[in-house]
Amino acid sequence: MPLGILPLGTANDLARTLGIPASVPDACQIIATGQIRHIDLGWVNGKHFFNVASLGLSVEITLQLSKEAKRRWGVLAYALTAARAIWQARPFKAEIRCNGESVAVKTIQIAVGNGRYYGGGLTVAEDAAIDDRRLDLYSLETERWWQILSLLPAVWRGTHTSWPNVRALTGTEFEVHTRRPRAINTDGELTARTPAHFRVIPQALAVLAPAK
Repeated sequence: MPLGILPLGTANDLARTLGIPASVPDACQIIATGQIRHIDLGWVNGKHFFNVASLGLSVEITLQLSKEAKRRWGVLAYALTAARAIWQARPFKAEIRCNGESVAVKTIQIAVGNGRYYGGGLTVAEDAAIDDRRLDLYSLETERWWQILSLLPAVWRGTHTSWPNVRALTGTEFEVHTRRPRAINTDGELTARTPAHFRVIPQALAVLAPAK
């Protein structure tokens, strides 16, 4: 039975990724007349996710973002909380393993995307899709908070992966190790901790969506 999606959340990133309208009546029309589309799921340490799993800055934003703020300000609450978290952000060391290779990084955030959008419209990668049978990883290896701010326009467009202080990788599986366990945010909820094993589950779910 395919899944029908109504845009009733705060950010509605899955709906945005699938091209489902923000209007509930229009979304209902998609459920009634849309096409079945098989999408991938992300998986980390036994937890599934649609959009992104990440550690670092995004976890701090999640910890600071209250339900009251989301109800009152909607997507704007993400921006206000992110500004505060960016000011306080500190780099951490991690090891990323992919395709038989390992790289040591000093990073503000590691994000592993299954879909295209997250965090209220940020883009995982310029060519990311939720049915491309792969994961897109990026690591923000900046030293100063103002460098993150300068990256934000590129993150909205998905062109940040070409910046010199952003490491970008693609693959079907990743491992991330840190010196001490760090929380992992999956689609806005803290559900896992490092060491982490990420993988894609291709065509895992049937959903009703507009024609591509």
